[in-house]
Amino acid sequence: MSRATTSLPRSVAAHAILIAYTVIALFPVFVILINSFKARKAIFGSPLTPPTPETFDLVGYRMVLTQGDFFLYFQNSFVVTVASLFFVLLFGAMAAFALSEYRFRGNRLMGLYLALGIMIPIRLGTVAILQMMVASGLVNTLTALVLVYTAQGLPLAIFILTEFMSGVSDDLKNAGRIDGLSEYRIFFRLVLPLVRPAMATVAVFTMIPIWNDLWFPLILAPSEATKTVTLGAQMFIGQYVTNWNAVLAALSLAILPVLVLYLIFSRQLIRGITSGAVK
Repeated sequence: MSRATTSLPRSVAAHAILIAYTVIALFPVFVILINSFKARKAIFGSPLTPPTPETFDLVGYRMVLTQGDFFLYFQNSFVVTVASLFFVLLFGAMAAFALSEYRFRGNRLMGLYLALGIMIPIRLGTVAILQMMVASGLVNTLTALVLVYTAQGLPLAIFILTEFMSGVSDDLKNAGRIDGLSEYRIFFRLVLPLVRPAMATVAVFTMIPIWNDLWFPLILAPSEATKTVTLGAQMFIGQYVTNWNAVLAALSLAILPVLVLYLIFSRQLIRGITSGAVK
């Protein structure tokens, strides 16, 4: 009885902290969404109130769809994000399987070396990356962004997936070997289905920085044909005048894919996070 009485205040405090964090995290998204449907005067006059019939205005969305090629920017972001996620998950899972399954000299050292990529920001190597892309003729191409984002996402993917793959039963893998399965079939047919929650976690944590990134698109792919959504939204921000209706509308449209991805993988994401906490 005393334990239940003691745990109740802790549970209430924990939920209160989580609710407060959720409100703080969602508040900027809420402000962006409601103001994207309002006239410019209403944005500055009452930024925290939802749009009313008097203040409702779609001028921002009309401007986004008519000025520039927003659908091309959206397509570029989608292609770069999907391609980067594919390579991060594929190569990250294969590297994690090798590190967790095979014991060789330098195994731990290699794992530590890859983990350093989480602590060292890739932007520190921007100058070297730009020189490499210029020498390779990849400037103003989506391939340059895919290569950079793949390198950026691999350390975290390998770190997370290695821990999960270490928990996969050795008996299951050995049974596959006895049945004549190759290492590739064991990896794709037996191991990958069991680490789907971890894959979903890696996908979400990898996608958000890629989709929201402005740094590398601005440096490596600033041409009109390779602009991403975040870079395309900058066209409405001037040195002296900023079209906030268009900026907020562009940001609202850019938020949608992240929300859709979360809704699709939310269950797998929660399972992955909780499983990692148990580990």
